[in-house]
Amino acid sequence: MELLRELMRRQDQTGFLDDATLRDISEEHRVPLYRLQGLVSFYPHFRRTPPPRVTLQVCRDIACRMQGSPACVQRLEQSLSDQDGIEIEEVSCLGRCDAAPAAAINEVPLAPTTLADDETVRQLLATPPAPLVRTPSGRDWQCNPYASPTERYSTVRELVAGGQLAEVCIERLQASGLRGMGGAGFPTGKKWEIVAGEPATPKYVICNADECEPGTFKDREILADLSHLVIEGMLLAGLTIGAERGIVYIRHEYGGERQALEAALERARAEGILGDNAADSGQPFDIEVFVSPGGYILGEETALLEALEDKRGEPRNKPPYPGQHGLWGQPTLINNVETLALATTIIHNGPDWWADQGEGDTHGLKFISVSGDVTNPGVYEIPLGMTVQEVIDLAGGMRDGIPLKAFLPGGASTAFLPASAADTPLTFDALRASGSALGTGAVIVLNQDRDLFDLATSLVRFFRNESCGKCVPCRLGSQTAVELLEGVADGEQPASRLDVLPDLGETLQQTSICGLGQVALTPILSMLRHFPDEGVLRGER
Repeated sequence: MELLRELMRRQDQTGFLDDATLRDISEEHRVPLYRLQGLVSFYPHFRRTPPPRVTLQVCRDIACRMQGSPACVQRLEQSLSDQDGIEIEEVSCLGRCDAAPAAAINEVPLAPTTLADDETVRQLLATPPAPLVRTPSGRDWQCNPYASPTERYSTVRELVAGGQLAEVCIERLQASGLRGMGGAGFPTGKKWEIVAGEPATPKYVICNADECEPGTFKDREILADLSHLVIEGMLLAGLTIGAERGIVYIRHEYGGERQALEAALERARAEGILGDNAADSGQPFDIEVFVSPGGYILGEETALLEALEDKRGEPRNKPPYPGQHGLWGQPTLINNVETLALATTIIHNGPDWWADQGEGDTHGLKFISVSGDVTNPGVYEIPLGMTVQEVIDLAGGMRDGIPLKAFLPGGASTAFLPASAADTPLTFDALRASGSALGTGAVIVLNQDRDLFDLATSLVRFFRNESCGKCVPCRLGSQTAVELLEGVADGEQPASRLDVLPDLGETLQQTSICGLGQVALTPILSMLRHFPDEGVLRGER
């Protein structure tokens, strides 16, 4: 972590990393220069040349593309062509899909302001905004068991006082059936039990707050409003597995949310919740924050571990899994933001309470990011088992009354489903049976006017752009797919060429090292499966 932190610190001072700076760091830390160059060339946050006076970053991914970000970029490039010192850069998802088309100036998000108002953008470019400071929204989240700040952390205090904390935590999590909410869906109680049973020490607890998938921004709101639940979840996990150190790995675009988290960490230390005698447990436990230098691939747990070890963030082969061989080769528990927050709730209220929160035979609550063609995009807390149509209604219904055509139920890495599937419950099993997945819980809604071929292609392009390049199938397969799709869209290749995509997708699914390559073609394959005419019509244009 120290090398990457030093590189980011130096860049914050000067705006970029020149050869002299890298040589200084190489000498000070006694590491080969080539290693630093390898890090700087891998992580997209680093610059090797001086930045312009103002950089306007514009999201190019699905939610923002639907709201006209390509046209906004063209318009702004023309209208700002007479101004010096301004760079307009198209970037991958900024985590502000509810404020599409989303943008940032000098890496400060404009949300809720969007690019739709040129005059506002001009004023912001003339006087760049100060870093965003998030304050609690005041929303009444059902999963928050504490009516007031003075009640916070009472769960861990009571369990420490009563003894058998580890047994109670594992028992309640397993009885609840809570599964990981970051996309993989592994049983949370089982994961805690596995790491607790490992004899090697030291152990680590890591909170994955690097949500970078298009359409996914729920963890952003949890960090802003419910940081105390995340902190308590990490502490409960640490005391359960026998760890003394926790790390929150957060994307660098979440500056305001990071400040909210760090303020909550300071309060927890002042109250004795964290420190040498965490919550009067007799055990030390503290949490530090590590800011990611960028890249969607860092959300993959082993790539995240590589970054924390000051390496290029390339996924590891599995097994071994992090629970046995994680950070610096030690047993490591990795959960995402939502999972840790909900773990606190379940341990506080018990599995019976959790079971009562779902709909039908489904247990529990879920944070859902809703974006696209709905009236009120945003983050919603729902009972698991609510249907997609009910979520759309919760978000104000279809924008402008234009009927639903398709949706992605769990983010960019899940399969498109048609409007006829809108009554599918948002559960792991129901969505799997429908041919898609709950994924990260990001519902992206598309109306009848949308060009699904273009949007699916943009998602494949996202995965191509974000591939770390480590394995050949992903690196070359995603590039081949993008070239083919763009060729069909431009009329340079016949639509019949799309017939090779299922075999290419199967190759990537079977041979890619990590989930990115395995799902890279899912958007286009699912779109063509449900809307075969879209490809044919596109090829005829």
